[in-house]
Amino acid sequence: MGSELEQTLRQTALQALECKDSLEKVRLVLAIDVSLPLGSQASFCSRVGRPDKPELVHPARVPTRKVSQPVGRGMLLHSLAHIEFNAINLALDLLVRFPFMPEQFYLDWLKVAKEEALHHSLLCDRLAAYELTYGDYPAHDGLWQMAEKTKESLLARLALVPRLLEARGLDVSPAIREKLAAAGDMESAKVLDIILRDEIGHVAIGNRWFNEVCNNELRDPIEAFEYCLREYTAPQPRSPFNFKARAQAGFSEEELAWLMQVELEQSAQ
Repeated sequence: MGSELEQTLRQTALQALECKDSLEKVRLVLAIDVSLPLGSQASFCSRVGRPDKPELVHPARVPTRKVSQPVGRGMLLHSLAHIEFNAINLALDLLVRFPFMPEQFYLDWLKVAKEEALHHSLLCDRLAAYELTYGDYPAHDGLWQMAEKTKESLLARLALVPRLLEARGLDVSPAIREKLAAAGDMESAKVLDIILRDEIGHVAIGNRWFNEVCNNELRDPIEAFEYCLREYTAPQPRSPFNFKARAQAGFSEEELAWLMQVELEQSAQ
């Protein structure tokens, strides 16, 4: 890619998105200068870059062990590192795929990409403590599969990635953190603290722009979310929910009440 193309924010994000090496992708993302001009408002449809490993398999084939065992903690950390690697690409894809949004939209998702890159790097450091590297275990591709399904609709992408799949991380992170702490891995538990703090902000950004799109299209956010769940055959939100973190992430009182009803219905089954 020529130097002229590299001087705009969205083209530089595209370069990082297409990079296959995970460590180089992290370096490229962290090096993006937020003061660069936004650049063309074209839609860049690229092929996402990822390393040859991990091997991508069905979720049922991703290996797990008890977190009380070192091998189990290594497997868990590898799964988390894979989630954060995908999250880098998801944020970058929002930056380059969807044109004609306000400049703050692109700056927000660049901030998310940089923080996801940091999370991936921190988890890779923890993997090294277990004498592992990213790619040593198979992983599944659920997050990116949803990105592919929603590539033609910003509304659906925001509904089903940050507000559904990534918001699920707000629900499960505290329990994962406590398991690591109980097993004596306080360094990894501290990394989970950082990730949860930042992910609240990431889901808040998703909520902000989802509501912006809903306002522009004169749609009720709950109706629009339910529509996206049906239209894209997405998994239903699963309880238990971290209502405190979701409130901090900008879910409205009406949305939290809707989730409480979901929780009641699921607990009754």
